Amino acid sequence: MSNDADSSGSQVIARAATILRALELQPKGMTISSLSRETGLPRTTVHRLVTSLESQQLLISGSTGVRLGPALARLAASAHTDVIALAQPSMETLGRRTRETVDLCVYRGSHAVSVSQFVSDQELRVVSAVGTAFPCHCTAHGKAILAMLADEKIADLLGGQPDVRTDNTLRTLPLLLDDIRQTRARRYAIDREEHARGVCGMGVYLNTGAGEHYAISVAVPALRFEEKFYHLLSSLMQCKAEIEALTS
Repeated sequence: MSNDADSSGSQVIARAATILRALELQPKGMTISSLSRETGLPRTTVHRLVTSLESQQLLISGSTGVRLGPALARLAASAHTDVIALAQPSMETLGRRTRETVDLCVYRGSHAVSVSQFVSDQELRVVSAVGTAFPCHCTAHGKAILAMLADEKIADLLGGQPDVRTDNTLRTLPLLLDDIRQTRARRYAIDREEHARGVCGMGVYLNTGAGEHYAISVAVPALRFEEKFYHLLSSLMQCKAEIEALTS
């Protein structure tokens, strides 16, 4: 293969990666025009690359635009196979003990990406697709991860102004940093309808020794959260200890 061909192939890969990175923090998707503006690539180039990536299920198109596809979720999961496999039995035990949905997430920039889940068996439950990117500043697993970072790093990630999702979202950086300091002190994070109305969560950081930041959380309908709070907490802490004993 000629050097020109090598260069051309590398450029295509780099441009495709640029598109994937642009969509990483946009779970609802982006239009072709928006992607072109965000990446600085010509609209025709973006359209051609998106078509190719869609053919491999790396991207999918929907009513809100182009978003990351299921193949990426599978690749993300395979990259964390060891932690997922080792955590699965304890996640299932936690899910059965609490009868709530359990999520395992890994840190990616300002988001926590779901890589494994145990779904609640109750009719009223909280479920999000594996591969979903959750904003760290308003979710339990996300705040559990942020608590492991320096305040300066958190400020850089959020750009000084947290994205407001509900009336309960912590709207300023000082309020969020105060909450993170409380999270560090008590060793677990709480989301009381900060990310979505009617949804609460409790999360803890996992010391896995895997070179990644992981957190595990229970997602609970708001109407059950307070009455089950201490049962959720004790069960979650037991799960954390079991997983860390296997992975650290």
